[in-house]
Amino acid sequence: MSDLKEFTKKMERTCAVLLENFNAVRAGRANAAVLDRITVSYYGVDTPIQQIATITSPDARTLLIQPWDGSVLKSVQKAIQTSDLGINPQNDGRAIRLTFPQLSEERRRELVKQVRRYGEESKVAIRNIRRDAVDKFKKQEKSGEITEDDLKNLERDIQKETDNFVKRIDELCAKKEQELSEI
Repeated sequence: MSDLKEFTKKMERTCAVLLENFNAVRAGRANAAVLDRITVSYYGVDTPIQQIATITSPDARTLLIQPWDGSVLKSVQKAIQTSDLGINPQNDGRAIRLTFPQLSEERRRELVKQVRRYGEESKVAIRNIRRDAVDKFKKQEKSGEITEDDLKNLERDIQKETDNFVKRIDELCAKKEQELSEI
């Protein structure tokens, strides 16, 4: 049964990655997590913005990014502009201000589609983990490590875990979609 735990951990990790992806989807209010995926070339090394700057939220719709090294300000600005955030950064010479506008209905629909795509990708990953598990269990049965009854039980258990994780992904997607639809 320890094999089952290995695959369950992989499924947990898939859900964690989904949540990280959801954090990068902005919902009309300022959230520093939207910057998690953006990296800046800092002395030739791609570095996350959080590692080279202080990020604060002076109000509900604004993020203020203050790099510790002023020479990297333009690089941070360019990285944000080329990202898929859809926000134009304002550079005042010392800091970069990101103002999150109210989401338009069209942008909300785009973001909901993106959330659904992330959810579907996660479900595919969960199903791939299940397939890998079943393949491993069948090999163990062929080599005589487990009995046919053990194989059936393991297949049933991994299917149950798969169903639980798919349901959890659906719930996470619904929650994020609800968040995006709030005005």
